[in-house]
Amino acid sequence: MKTNILILLVITSFFSCYSQDTLVALDKDLTTVKYPFDVKFHTFKSQGQNLRMAYVDVLPSSNANGKTALLMHGKNFSIAYWEQTIKALRNEGFRVIAADQIGFGKSTKPEYYQYSFQQLAHNTKSILDSLKINKINVLGHSMGGMLATRFALSYPEMTEKLILENPIGLEDYKVLTSYQTIDANYQSELKNTVESYRNYQMKYYYDNTWKPQYDRWLNLLAGWTMHKDYPIVAWNATLTMDMIFTQPVVYEFKNLKCPTLLIIGTRDRTAIGRGRAPKETQSKMGLYNKLGKKTHKAIPNSTLIELENIGHLPHIESFDRFIKPLTDFLKK
Repeated sequence: MKTNILILLVITSFFSCYSQDTLVALDKDLTTVKYPFDVKFHTFKSQGQNLRMAYVDVLPSSNANGKTALLMHGKNFSIAYWEQTIKALRNEGFRVIAADQIGFGKSTKPEYYQYSFQQLAHNTKSILDSLKINKINVLGHSMGGMLATRFALSYPEMTEKLILENPIGLEDYKVLTSYQTIDANYQSELKNTVESYRNYQMKYYYDNTWKPQYDRWLNLLAGWTMHKDYPIVAWNATLTMDMIFTQPVVYEFKNLKCPTLLIIGTRDRTAIGRGRAPKETQSKMGLYNKLGKKTHKAIPNSTLIELENIGHLPHIESFDRFIKPLTDFLKK
């Protein structure tokens, strides 16, 4: 009987780890985490290193429309949180590609890397080239919105349509707040805990209301803080934060050539470095109810969909309100 109970506990622990419904320590490569789709790895050499990017290539379930969507995740996320979006797009006839950028998810966490949005866009294009994909619809959320913008600017011939879901970088943070060195940022990253991540997300993503379905995405991030690999994860998080802060895309929105859809949860108040800004400036940062309209005016041939009372994660917080304008736009 004791043996059977022990086996049951092991099995339960195994599947809890894979589903991320419970919090467990996670290594830097998320080797114990099973994504909702089969993961492939694109290996390549960059900056003198052998690297690999995890990605999924999900084919249409039926009635293929010949179009491909590329999904770019935010800084605190990975391929996994696109699960519902990928399934919906697949059912609409799209082929869907989603990748963990270098430094994120199951992809390589280098000890040294010169991060830039141009480099990440180039890395992502190398996956598409290996798959012989030459036309793409790009969806980027949060940091992925900055990357998607850079991708569209760098490869306009490939980018048919651009969708920005609550992207960060709608304002230039470095003119609003003070710079924090990489060393100082790294020390801050090392202090992250389950509680600090939950408190941040609850305040800025979910209007101080936590729901059980959010645990899955929190656990994927917070599980790293419990593992001995966390210093290298934190180091890469630090380098990508510096990239976000020092490489604005806001001044180049006017140069976008493709039709662009902005999906903006207006309750979002995400702003990088707000805590270092003068008090009179802090309350003026991250006002997505205003930034969405401002960005819409800056991007030629753009459409703005504002989702009232939705925060930084529309596709998690209110999927039905997110997916309809997305699919309507892509099917035009």
